[in-house]
Amino acid sequence: MPKAIKKIGVFTSGGDSPGMNAAVRSVVRTCAYHNIECVGIYRGYEGLMEGDFVKMDARSVRGIINKGGTILKSARSKEFRTKEGRKKAYDQLVAAGVGGLVAIGGDGTFTGAMIFNQEFGFPVMGIPGTIDNDIFGTSHTLGFDTAQNTVVEAIDKIRDTASSHNRLFFIEVMGRDVGHIALNVGIAGGAEEILIPEEDLGLDRLVESLKRSRKSGKSSSIVVVAEGDKIGKNIFELKEYVDENMEGYDVRVSVLGHMQRGGAPSCFDRVLASRMGVKAVESLLEGKSNFMVGLLNNKMELTPLDNAIKGKSKINLELLRVSDIMST
Repeated sequence: MPKAIKKIGVFTSGGDSPGMNAAVRSVVRTCAYHNIECVGIYRGYEGLMEGDFVKMDARSVRGIINKGGTILKSARSKEFRTKEGRKKAYDQLVAAGVGGLVAIGGDGTFTGAMIFNQEFGFPVMGIPGTIDNDIFGTSHTLGFDTAQNTVVEAIDKIRDTASSHNRLFFIEVMGRDVGHIALNVGIAGGAEEILIPEEDLGLDRLVESLKRSRKSGKSSSIVVVAEGDKIGKNIFELKEYVDENMEGYDVRVSVLGHMQRGGAPSCFDRVLASRMGVKAVESLLEGKSNFMVGLLNNKMELTPLDNAIKGKSKINLELLRVSDIMST
């Protein structure tokens, strides 16, 4: 029989994403519901090693479900990557009487939690918080839906300018390794082309596509580019190439950057965070460990952290076809 957990710690790590605060709130209030103590750990693994803990109860998380970012702050830690650093963290948890951890973050966060569990047998549970939606074992990560809505709103505004001045806009969105954001917002924003890491459109095909759009009567165009696109050039080099190979377009670039990670979480992300927090805490109390909570077929499911880290999040191929049809 696993040792009964009487106190759970929760922290956020890696890049922030809308919904992290809602997940912290859910973890804290689920602990309160089950009469379990909860401590918030500031600054991720850095705070874990330093014992930067604060007792949290149901009232301490009021008013945060609608806030972006993370009240527990986030930081990357080189020291935690060492055995000595992880031993420090373990000693701090034992001294504080913490018996289980909920880690909210991405694959780097989960890798640290998995190694920590393997070395010390400490119960851990992961909640996927990243706007890129690049974690295996869940259809949606926390912040993905909000980020998409933020980007679509920006694209709509940029299109107003593009149409007014007959311009071609390259709009760069986040997505270092996967094109989930670019593909979805490209369709929703009516983009003429979408460049993502999974598909190498090629420079010549891109230019030909834009020429076809021009011949069909389009006086302005939007091209959405994932930051990890494999076409071989950064977005400013793309602009230069199109300038050199196409006449008649006034080409501009807009890099949306970190604005995609901020803002109040959407209704979807708030509900998702609430469901994930409940599942994470109750799974720990059931004696489960070394899993990530994910949304699959609209149900909360557990995926081993090792699979979540090593698995590949795949784009929806149907959306590629829809994109081609919509850009006609």
